[in-house]
Amino acid sequence: MRNKKVVVIDDDKKFLGDVERILVMGGYAPVLVDDASLAAGIVIQYRPDVILMDLSILRKNGCELADVINRVLETSRMPIIAMSAFFKVEFNELLNLFGIRRYLKKPFQPLDVIWAIENEIGESNQLGSGVLSN
Repeated sequence: MRNKKVVVIDDDKKFLGDVERILVMGGYAPVLVDDASLAAGIVIQYRPDVILMDLSILRKNGCELADVINRVLETSRMPIIAMSAFFKVEFNELLNLFGIRRYLKKPFQPLDVIWAIENEIGESNQLGSGVLSN
């Protein structure tokens, strides 16, 4: 999975720096976004292999942003991994409606991020994958 692009969307700059280090050490090429109003444009521009997105970002919630990303033809099938400290199992169906099939509950361990990305990229390359899991 080396050299795969990962767009990370979160309004917490310290957290973005932490995730950037994890991704670089894992061999990924991170693109960091701390402004939700720019996020969809950056995703369209960079066309990452996977998106890590906080569900509670300023100016737009993660589901709204996922909906925008999924409505653009070039980005409609991009895997999105949600991140949140406030995740509840009841959110699974809602997230799935917005094309979010996997989530990471904050705080998480570095290997959790790598595992989620590798599994999401692998599953997005297979037909019929649509199971929300953590």
